Amino acid sequence: MADVATTKAVRGDTPGAGYRLQAEFREPPPQFEGCFTTFYRLTLEVDDPGARQTDYLQPEWGNIRFFCGNAPEAGIGATQVSGARFVATGPSALPCRFTLGPVRMWGVGLLPLGWARLIDADASACANMICDGAAHPAFQRFAYLSETLCDPAADVEAQYDALVAAMSRLLRPTRDDARIRRIHAELVNGEHASVHDLADACAMSVRTLERLCARYFGFSPKLLMRRQRFMRSLTTYMLQRGSRWTEAMDAHYHDQAQFTREFHEFMTMNPSEYAALDHPILTSFMEARARIWGSPAQTLDPPRA
Repeated sequence: MADVATTKAVRGDTPGAGYRLQAEFREPPPQFEGCFTTFYRLTLEVDDPGARQTDYLQPEWGNIRFFCGNAPEAGIGATQVSGARFVATGPSALPCRFTLGPVRMWGVGLLPLGWARLIDADASACANMICDGAAHPAFQRFAYLSETLCDPAADVEAQYDALVAAMSRLLRPTRDDARIRRIHAELVNGEHASVHDLADACAMSVRTLERLCARYFGFSPKLLMRRQRFMRSLTTYMLQRGSRWTEAMDAHYHDQAQFTREFHEFMTMNPSEYAALDHPILTSFMEARARIWGSPAQTLDPPRA
C-alpha cells in the first residue's frame, strides 16, 4: 500500500515475516499545539491468529493506549499489566517489554506540556510505570474512551473525533506553560554540556529547573539530558540497518565504554544483546514514524510551539 498523506492523516504500511503492521499518524488540531506527539492508530495483523510478537519500547514520554482485540502483556521496571484494554504509562527511562497479538490500537503521546494540562499527578510519581489506566487515579478520566476506541464496529473518524472532543474538554492551561515549552525545546536541542548550561538557556535557576522537570518531565534535568543523548544514538542505529553502534553513538559520548554503561542503564541489557533480538514491531513503527512524521521517537519530537 502506498503512503497516503492528507492534512489530517498519513499512513505507513510495513510488511514483515508473518505479520503486517500499519501505522496511521494524525496531527492533533492547532489548539493542542505542543501538548501531544501524535494521535496514532496501529493495526497489527498476523498470518497465524495465535501468534504473538514480543518487542521492547525505548524510553519515552507518557502515553495512553486503547486496544481493540488482543490486550498486551507488558512491563516497565517493577510494574506489569496484562489483559487491560486501556493501558497508561508515565514518562520512562527504562524499556517497556511487551507481547502483542493481532490488534487495533489508538495511542496518544503526552508531551510534558500535555502532561501538565491533563494529568493531576507529578510526572515523577508516575515515572517508569505502566498500569491499567481505568484503575489508576491519574488516568481514570480517560477510561470512558474505551467504549468508542475499542469498539471494532466504530468508524475511524468517529473514534478520532472522540479523542479530540475528550482532549478539548479536559485540557486546561497552567501558569508554567511557557517554561515547560522552553525546557522541552532546549532538551531536544541537545547542545548543552551541563545542567547549569541548560538552566541558563532556559533563563531560570537550577533549583527551578529541577522542580519543573520533576513535576512535568518525570526525571532530573541531568537524567533527561542523558536520555536524550541515548535516544539520539539508539534511533540512529535502528534506522540505519546494518550500521555499527560506534557509527550511531552520539558525539557527546566520551567513548564506547560510557555508551555501553548508559545503554545498559536505559535498556537493561548490553548493546550486543539488544542487537541480537528481533524487533518486529518497533523497527517497522520507527521507520514509518520517521518517514511520515519526520521523527522516529517521541523523545526527539520538539514541542512544535
